[in-house]
Amino acid sequence: QLQLVESGGGLVQPGGSLRLSCVASGAPLDDYTVAWFRQAPGKAREGIACIETTGDTSILTNLLDRFTISRDKVKNTVYLQMNSLKLEDTAVYYCAAVSATVLSGLSLIAQQYDHWGQGAQVTVSS
Repeated sequence: QLQLVESGGGLVQPGGSLRLSCVASGAPLDDYTVAWFRQAPGKAREGIACIETTGDTSILTNLLDRFTISRDKVKNTVYLQMNSLKLEDTAVYYCAAVSATVLSGLSLIAQQYDHWGQGAQVTVSS
């Protein structure tokens, strides 16, 4: 059974950077489409980036210039690199995965993912 654990969150000043990691165990993450979501207080969960088994990626349009998603097959890990962080990036960040045999292509729809990590808090504050 695939299990996901996020790490790398924390407190950062506006303009700073963080790299979140989503480490998988129990199955090769290469067989899954993986996405990052975030949920700010009082707001709905928002899909922000995903990467499929081919390496193709999709990033939320308004984050394209600051966020990137990548995967390391050897480490069975997917990363979310976040640069030039803003106050409004404060949220709990979740990684999620779905087998490529279930979902073909890229998606930022939470209901299409069936494996979730516990979340990592990112706080952007001066």
